[in-house]
Amino acid sequence: MTPGKFAGKIPLPLAIIVAFAAVGCILPRLVQDTESSYLIYVLFQIFLFITLAQGWNLVAGYTGQISLGQHAFFGSGAYVTAMFWNSGLGGYFDPFTILLSGFAATLLAILIGIPLLSRLRGDYFALGTLGLGEILRVIVIQGGAITGGSSGLILPSSAYTSITIYYYYSLALALFATLTVYLITKSRRGLALVAVRDCEIAAAASGIHILKYKVVAFAIGAFFTGLCGSLQAYYLFQVSAPNFFSLNWTLYPVIICVLGGVGTVIGPIVGAFVLTALFEVSKEWLPMIHPILSGVLVVVVIIFLPGGILRTKLQR
Repeated sequence: MTPGKFAGKIPLPLAIIVAFAAVGCILPRLVQDTESSYLIYVLFQIFLFITLAQGWNLVAGYTGQISLGQHAFFGSGAYVTAMFWNSGLGGYFDPFTILLSGFAATLLAILIGIPLLSRLRGDYFALGTLGLGEILRVIVIQGGAITGGSSGLILPSSAYTSITIYYYYSLALALFATLTVYLITKSRRGLALVAVRDCEIAAAASGIHILKYKVVAFAIGAFFTGLCGSLQAYYLFQVSAPNFFSLNWTLYPVIICVLGGVGTVIGPIVGAFVLTALFEVSKEWLPMIHPILSGVLVVVVIIFLPGGILRTKLQR
């Protein structure tokens, strides 16, 4: 079979996803000591960022709803994991606890998304979701013994076994999120989401239930984000409001998607690798201005690469 025929049978995004999965699965076997490997740690972070970015990309890139409340879903997923583990109902990488954390974020997105998405659009919706994260942060801090207050919840770090389990789990999340977004975009539901993004009036005239598709995309994105919060809780063994309800968990996926290409399946992957590389270099060479770098990066990308790296490359 010639390469041309093979390329015609497998779409390029799907081929990239398969190659990404193959390389990701093999790489730890090529590292002599994964526990001390800086590469494994960085890739773990990249995979986490990819999952976060795909969740935001589905809402903003394909539905046109700019959400600034991803930190609310990230923090809620982390706190559900911590509270269930400390209560004895869950455990270290317990599948039930992990899924429950994702579904808790999904339920929160549905309960908040229905009133917000039915009434607010554009900047007003973005501000509404931003307020959600800040409200939850205050509630958690005032939660007393249940949430640990401002100090948060401490998890038994003695359960830690190996960084390899974090690596493979974050890789699985990134592949799951990317493949889900790809399959949605290739379905009739994906076409409906794009129609809602391009023109809600025309979409409604075509018989598309605008609110339903908005809420579904919002809920799926929240599910991915809640799973990421759960993974980060297992990784740090301490869940606190300043760390898990930080605006960084909202800004990172936005920057990644803007950098790689909003509304593309592969864009978040490209953006996550580029952003992480820039962050790691800045931590080493420019530690004092590292927090400022993200803001400068967004401005530069918007000015010189308004469509992101991937869209600009395809257009050229």
